[in-house]
Amino acid sequence: MRHLSLLLAFMLLPFGVFAQDTNCDAAQTQMDLTRCSADAWLVADDDLNEAFGAAIGIMAQIDAGLPSTERGAEKALRRAQRAWIAMRDDTCLAEGYQVHGGSAQPMMVNLCLTRLTQSRAEDLWAMADTY
Repeated sequence: MRHLSLLLAFMLLPFGVFAQDTNCDAAQTQMDLTRCSADAWLVADDDLNEAFGAAIGIMAQIDAGLPSTERGAEKALRRAQRAWIAMRDDTCLAEGYQVHGGSAQPMMVNLCLTRLTQSRAEDLWAMADTY
């Protein structure tokens, strides 16, 4: 996961101080495509965090209604989320290797992060909505 953190820092570095507005609907340069893919991932990550908050709240409610010896819903979801993050990060790092060393590598990682993060957020929203 350390490699992914370094890769993510590398991908987002050019977009900090020198970031400019990019029309992502008309992006054509690799730098703009990468910037837009990073923006999409950040939006998906925000949604994931909200979904996790909703789902963990439901798990806490479930635990509160159980005898103390039977509680574990919240702990199980936290453990599952940590494992899922590790799986997502490693999966996307591997996908990026398909274009290793190329200028599209950061974009490929971002696209994977977005896809998997959106899917996980949907699962967590569904979990929160079923209780």
